[in-house]
Amino acid sequence: MAFKKVLFQYFTLALCLVFAFCAFEGNARTLEDAPMRERHEQWMAIHGKVYTHSYEKEQKYQTFKENVQRIEAFNHAGNKPYKLGINHFADLTNEEFKAINRFKGHVCSKITRTPTFRYENMTAVPATLDWRQEGAVTPIKDQGQCGCCWAFSAVAATEGITKLSTGKLISLSEQELVDCDTKGVDQVVKGSYGRCLQIHLANKDSPQ
Repeated sequence: MAFKKVLFQYFTLALCLVFAFCAFEGNARTLEDAPMRERHEQWMAIHGKVYTHSYEKEQKYQTFKENVQRIEAFNHAGNKPYKLGINHFADLTNEEFKAINRFKGHVCSKITRTPTFRYENMTAVPATLDWRQEGAVTPIKDQGQCGCCWAFSAVAATEGITKLSTGKLISLSEQELVDCDTKGVDQVVKGSYGRCLQIHLANKDSPQ
């Protein structure tokens, strides 16, 4: 009986040590996690994020943490000519991001193309050229959930050309191009390519 009692005491002590170690590890992880959780709270406040349940918030926090760590590791490597940033998609997995951005593939209209390129014989060109440094690029714009990438890319090119031609960098309106399809015939907000830009340029008009 005495032996069993001693064995039971040792077993109880071992369990207490295991529980104490687990609690210590949990507290250590919580303290280590505190700065990231604070960043998540700040990010939520900036982007107006509200979660329905505590478990949803925890799940989104873990995704946010993984994305932030991936972004910081990428930027720290410094082997690319660009940097990644933390935006309002930071709590989405790749699958979730793809699910909300499944736009319809665009259908290009027939466009008459010139047989030659004006600058095809030029040789005195720089090895690299960053138009941002030349002041010919407007700040980044966000098309949101609207499938109008064609408007954003076309307007960005027009803004740059306007700067090079006039010396003035003017932020033009993608919305005006989208609005010209009042009946939705060209499906310009579903990822298809409308003829709005062609109409504007044919009339020598800029979407301001």
